[in-house]
Amino acid sequence: MKFKYSPEVDILVVWLSDEPFDHADESSGVIVYITKQDKPVKLEIQGAKEFILNSLASVLEGKEGVVA
Repeated sequence: MKFKYSPEVDILVVWLSDEPFDHADESSGVIVYITKQDKPVKLEIQGAKEFILNSLASVLEGKEGVVA
């Protein structure tokens, strides 16, 4: 797994594998790149600072679910 954060645009990219992707789906500022076999291979999180801070707050508060 590899990570790259670009502070000038506040985007975090997470590579889950090196497999080539076939298509991408976007929801709430998160783009998921997916193989033909429907395996996620890369995440692009726009507005990364807020996303991560909200995610951490949810974990610390013991909440479950997706952070929007």
